Amino acid sequence: MRQICKLVIAVFASITAIACGLHAASAQDVSSPGGYQFFVTPYLWLASVHATTKTPLAREPEVNSNVSTIDLLSHLDGVPVMGSAEVRYGRLGFLGDVIHLPVSTDITTRDIFFQGGNAKMRANTGTGMVLYREFEDPVQFVDAGIGFRAWGFSMDVNLNGGLLPATSVNRSAGWTDPLLGGRYHREFGNGFGLTAYGDVGGFGVGAHIDWQAIGTVDYTLNPSWNLHLGYRSLNFNYQASGRNLGFDVHMRGPILAGTFRF
Repeated sequence: MRQICKLVIAVFASITAIACGLHAASAQDVSSPGGYQFFVTPYLWLASVHATTKTPLAREPEVNSNVSTIDLLSHLDGVPVMGSAEVRYGRLGFLGDVIHLPVSTDITTRDIFFQGGNAKMRANTGTGMVLYREFEDPVQFVDAGIGFRAWGFSMDVNLNGGLLPATSVNRSAGWTDPLLGGRYHREFGNGFGLTAYGDVGGFGVGAHIDWQAIGTVDYTLNPSWNLHLGYRSLNFNYQASGRNLGFDVHMRGPILAGTFRF
């Protein structure tokens, strides 16, 4: 059970540990009043994970996990598919992100009833948010938005036969959280700036709470490229309906990002 719980936590953190992320704080030059603009922001997030997993097992109702970045990367079981983009037109913008991530781990048994096995998980998450530019001047802007973040997970657990025949278990779960978000950016001159982003959601619709906060120092290389260095925290508390199964997950760490604008 501990191995499976560690796999689950590895999924949550790996989703963003190497992702091309939706809400990497995209420091942007103050936009022109009209015309379409497109932004792509790949980034590296060196996140650690701190989580409590509630289980239906009476002997072990909670499992606490603390997983480093290196441990997370060791669970990858294929090539992750990740991508994000932002499109703006005047004061309106749309942020979108899709991530597919496969991970796995071996299961060690006492080699009596079962001769070991493995567990594989596929994680999918998609986020969308409509942003409205509430305020801007030559050196700063403020965006406010509303959107959603959807989570989906599937797991295959396979145990090799021993005294008992080989067993396979397949499970899947998913939920969608409504979100409220905001972003602030300010230029300091000489190419440097500061960006802060935050969102909060869930509200019991999917997760009890689902929130994140990002702060970056930004540097403009040229009109098409910005670099960002900062810190990110992504967190959620989810309780499965009608079952004693849930996750309280906290992911945090430094980020290094680059925004391409065209």
